[in-house]
Amino acid sequence: MDTLLASAPSFPVPTPAPAFRDTVANWMRQFQDWLCQELEEADGLAQFQEDAWEHHGGGGGRSRILTNGNIIEKGGVNFSGVSGTMSDKAAQMLLMPDPRYFATGVSVVQHPRSPMVPISHMNVRYFEAGNGESWFGGGLDLTPIYVDEAQARWFHEQIACVCQRHNPTYYTRFKEWADEYFYITHRQETRGVGGIFFDRLTVGQDGDRDALFAFVREVGEVYGRAYTELMRCNAELPYTAREKKWQMVRRGRYAEFNLAIDRGTRFGLETGGRTESILMSLPPQCEWHYNLQPELGSPEAATQEWLRKGVDWLATSPTV
Repeated sequence: MDTLLASAPSFPVPTPAPAFRDTVANWMRQFQDWLCQELEEADGLAQFQEDAWEHHGGGGGRSRILTNGNIIEKGGVNFSGVSGTMSDKAAQMLLMPDPRYFATGVSVVQHPRSPMVPISHMNVRYFEAGNGESWFGGGLDLTPIYVDEAQARWFHEQIACVCQRHNPTYYTRFKEWADEYFYITHRQETRGVGGIFFDRLTVGQDGDRDALFAFVREVGEVYGRAYTELMRCNAELPYTAREKKWQMVRRGRYAEFNLAIDRGTRFGLETGGRTESILMSLPPQCEWHYNLQPELGSPEAATQEWLRKGVDWLATSPTV
């Protein structure tokens, strides 16, 4: 894991459709297919099961869930392409300039069986508001149960390489944004080692639509290639009952973030999305223990020290 992955995008460019929104939605479907194939190959056992659904306002989606795999205990790769009119509350909460909307995207969460394999998340999305404004958003982050400094650095290097190809400011800006967004405020700790997060990259204001779309496509691809590499590198590492117990605790923190803070969860519920698909991000099992404090000097305490904002993962030797 000392080198960068493919230095240039290799995922196919989408075939243009009459409307740009259809071009984006078609690519999202294609990306879902590709990513599911990559994850199945890395897992080596289970396959995704699909649940197609329709949205009450228009459009629908394909929820794909993998369970009881060789590496992945529960994972989801969900596509949606929906339209409708938001409630006033939802439009206000999401700062929508017009309650009419079209939204398409792919949302991914993987919960591995082994505590040696990190939890991962990624999503890419495109919105159009009724007044004609449109924007892209997305992000990816890594939640190791035990932080491996070298692997965290490598993960950030892959992301930084993609960002650099599109805009020299992207990595620094979006990494800081991720530190702020993936933060469990009531715990005063980050969800994991972060990644990047960006929202409302507005067409025209933040770049032309094709350039922004190209960036979003590379974000999706680098996630697929980087995370499957981490799966392969860590899946066979041994672990103890103590490490499995810590995994249950860390999964609990992950669930807290997704239920209490995550805007995507709130958007889906507020706009009448399919509940099962929205909550696929939750782990199959997790635990909470009253006032749990890791033992001083333990591996668990060492990981806890990394869960903070502002770590420079691209530095030769980040400090705790």
